Amino acid sequence: MSDWVYPVGTAADGAWQTSLGAADSPTAIPGWSHTGIKVAELAPGASLSLPAAAEERIIVPLQGAFTATAAGLDHELSGRASAFQGPTDVLYTGIDTAVTISSATGGRFAVALAPAKAAYPVRLITAAEIPLELRGAGNCSRQVHNFGTPAVLEADRFIVCEVITPAGNWSSYPPHKHDEEKDGETNLEEIYYFETRIAQGSPELPSTDPIGYARVYASDERPIDVTTEVRTGDVVLVPYGWHGPAMAAPGYDLYYLNVMAGPGRVREWLISDDPHHGWVRTTWDQASIDPRLPFTA
Repeated sequence: MSDWVYPVGTAADGAWQTSLGAADSPTAIPGWSHTGIKVAELAPGASLSLPAAAEERIIVPLQGAFTATAAGLDHELSGRASAFQGPTDVLYTGIDTAVTISSATGGRFAVALAPAKAAYPVRLITAAEIPLELRGAGNCSRQVHNFGTPAVLEADRFIVCEVITPAGNWSSYPPHKHDEEKDGETNLEEIYYFETRIAQGSPELPSTDPIGYARVYASDERPIDVTTEVRTGDVVLVPYGWHGPAMAAPGYDLYYLNVMAGPGRVREWLISDDPHHGWVRTTWDQASIDPRLPFTA
């Protein structure tokens, strides 16, 4: 484990299987200050609460249905059978808002968060409202759910979305960066929370180990060099540098939740491609979207 890679369970805090970057997270990460993530698994009938804090949050069901109580109101999140089954209802809580998440049937959820100051109202974003984007082409095809992007959600600091990459495909590709405030680029930390599964249509096997891979490398004099195998529950942090690809190994689909925020005045995802590899985008005009997409319920 490094400062930037957290296999499932290595950033646990009580009932939270992962707690990184939140106001109440016990793990201090040097040089990390703009984003956070918490993940928990609830037994049927159980609940978890977060106190009011100077951070904005989005509650994202990963598996199962939930009730999120915020600002005195219950919000029903219909959820999904797995993170691979299309968009889900999510709840934006704004800042300084306590929230309790419960589930009658049990399941797993994430809380994407960012320290923030400006107040925006609590908002339920239903699955039907969430833009589903098919990005790339050929073996770079992937599916993006843009529920926490500036075009969809009024928020102070963060940009949040989720990506599904079919088995054998690459996403977060070409490698790119967003670690400077300059024309055409914004300075954003980024979190990748991963889930993996055996691909649909695969033979039934007594034992499988669904895996993917993630890559981060230096874009300037600041050292970073991550090439890591990922499984369900693992987190990779990108403080700076080129990042990508996120690779779905043959036989295994890959999901990740992205949380981005930074110190700049503009809440916008502006990137620079690695000049050695940006040309790959030009090949997509002659290729088709992977016919396995979109993944839906």
